[in-house]
Amino acid sequence: MGLQDIQDRIAKACAEAGRDAASVKLIAVSKVQPNERVRAVLEQGQRCFGENRVQEAQGKWPEFRESFDGIDLHLIGPLQSNKVRPAFGLFQSIHSVDRPKLATAIARIAQEEGHCPDLFIQVNTGEEEQKAGVLPAQADDFIAECRAIDLPVRGLMCIPPVDEEPSLHFALLAKIAERNGLNGLSMGMSSDFERAVALGATHIRVGSAIFGDRVPT
Repeated sequence: MGLQDIQDRIAKACAEAGRDAASVKLIAVSKVQPNERVRAVLEQGQRCFGENRVQEAQGKWPEFRESFDGIDLHLIGPLQSNKVRPAFGLFQSIHSVDRPKLATAIARIAQEEGHCPDLFIQVNTGEEEQKAGVLPAQADDFIAECRAIDLPVRGLMCIPPVDEEPSLHFALLAKIAERNGLNGLSMGMSSDFERAVALGATHIRVGSAIFGDRVPT
């Protein structure tokens, strides 16, 4: 498997759903991948990538940006409030806004910097204790809170429980987004992105199917 295979599968899933393939952004999840693998995918033309940690991205992407134009970097892992400022300098989108303290920190830095990455609110659709994200019942209020402090909320993100049918969670996320007038749906990974596309995903996150198995440091 590889980048072209994933792109072909996205195109097929979009065709089956009656969607334009251009409406789905593929985020190549490059966390814990050796630089030579990332460079190889960049050389194939991929420009949208996802990282889990600010520190790892700091050590990887400034150098790549010297060699490749148009890199679109997404933070898909948790963000600590004290890492917001460096995140602004690295990422075009943050998919893990999940609590008022973080939202307030982002709003303050946005005022100081004069810009803000696109934001996705993480919803804990499975209501799992160990997982980040606002609960579905609290999502509407949190979205309103973020909008009240002028945050550019573009959509919602979820990571379904591993032992449950993901389509149920994708449908729930889409319902929350629709009633709040949000178009962005960051959902779907290597094993289930076709189902996510069928239910309206605008951003899908695929890692090992593109790069190969992760290489922990």
